Amino acid sequence: MTHYGSLEKFIRGLRSGNPLDLSAGNWKASHPQGTFEEWREVARAHLQTHLHYNPGPLDLQAETLRTVDRGEFTLEFVAFNTSPWSRVNGCLLLPKESRPVPALVVFHAWGGPMCWGKERIVDTGRDHPSLREFREIAYGGRYLADEFAKRGYAVIVIDAHHFGDRAPRGRSNVDQEVNPLVGIPDQWDAFDLTEEEVRKLHDTLCEKLYLGVRELNWAGTTWTGLNFWDDSRCIDYLKSRPEIDPDRIGCTGLSGGGWRTNILSALDPRIKAAVSVGWMTTGDYQQVFDVYGTVGAFCLLPGVWNRMDVPDLTIMSAPCASMVVVGREDDHFPPEAQDAANAAIRAGYEWAGKSENFRRFNPPKPHSYDLEIQEAAFEWFARHLQT
Repeated sequence: MTHYGSLEKFIRGLRSGNPLDLSAGNWKASHPQGTFEEWREVARAHLQTHLHYNPGPLDLQAETLRTVDRGEFTLEFVAFNTSPWSRVNGCLLLPKESRPVPALVVFHAWGGPMCWGKERIVDTGRDHPSLREFREIAYGGRYLADEFAKRGYAVIVIDAHHFGDRAPRGRSNVDQEVNPLVGIPDQWDAFDLTEEEVRKLHDTLCEKLYLGVRELNWAGTTWTGLNFWDDSRCIDYLKSRPEIDPDRIGCTGLSGGGWRTNILSALDPRIKAAVSVGWMTTGDYQQVFDVYGTVGAFCLLPGVWNRMDVPDLTIMSAPCASMVVVGREDDHFPPEAQDAANAAIRAGYEWAGKSENFRRFNPPKPHSYDLEIQEAAFEWFARHLQT
C-alpha cells in the first residue's frame, strides 16, 4: 500500500535504517548484563524527554460544579487545573458502596463526532442521534464509563485536546472556507445541532486538527505530551479524593483512547492495571500497511519511533497488569503486526519476571470495545484492582 506516491520508497528506506536501539529486545541483546529495570529507566526517560512537555507541579484547585444521583453511583461534573495555562472539565462517576473504591481513568475513542468527547462514554443526561449511532458501533450501545461505575469503580473522564469542550470555537478557528458552517453559531453546543450540522462541524474540526498539531509544535510541544500530562493529572485528581484507594488505579480506552492507555501506563507507575483496546501494532508493519488511516496526531513523536517501537510502551508499563485487545478483523492493523507486537510484549513481560501480568485478547472482531470485550475488561480489572 502507498499513500505517498513516488516518495514512498524513500520513506521506507529511511524507516529501514532506524536503529531501534531502545526497543526492549534489541537493548537486551546489546546489554547482556543489563536488567529490565535499567532498560525501563532509560526507555521511559527517552520517551518522557521527547514528549516536549512538562508543565511541572501545580495546585489542581479542583471543584465540583454539579452532582447528579444515578442510583448506583453519583455523577459529579468537576473541573481542575492541568497546567498553569489550562483548566479542564471532567466527569467523575463515584459508586455509593463501601469505600475506598478502586478507580479508572477511562478515555474516549478518537473516531466518531469530534464535537463530543466524554459524552460518548458518560451518560450526562443529554444525547444525540449521531452519538447513539457511534455508541452502538463502538461500544455495543453502552456508556462505557457508566458500566465500570456500576461495577464498583470510581471513573474519571475528560476530553482529549481538540475534542468536545476543548474543540476550537469561533470563526477565527473554525474556517468557513474549509467547510461552510452556515447557521452554526460561533460558540456552538453540539447537542443543539442537526445530524447534518454535526457532520459538517466534524469535518471542519478534522480539517483543523493538523493546524492544531502545528500550533502545538510551534509552542514547543506535542499532542501526546499535552494529553499525557492532562491524563496524569486525572490520577492526581483521583488521589485527592478520600473516597478512592490511591493504590488501585487503572486506565482503559478504545482506539485513540487505547493509545492514551498505552502512553499513560508506560510513563506513570501509579497505573496498576490497564486494558488497551484497538491500538497495538509494530512500526515496520504499520508503515507499509496503513499509516494514513491510523497514525494520527497522537502518534507524532520525532526522535522516538526511530529508537523504540509501539509494543515497548506496554513492555515498559510492567509490572502493571496489562491486557492488550485488538480484533482479528480490525482493518487498521494487519494480523501479522498484531502477532509481532504480541510476541514482543510477551517476551518483555517474561524478561520483567511478570508473565502472569500480561494478556492478549484477539477476538475475531472489527475495531470496537463491544460487549464481549467489555466483559473481558471487567474480569481483568476485577482480578487486578478488586482483590
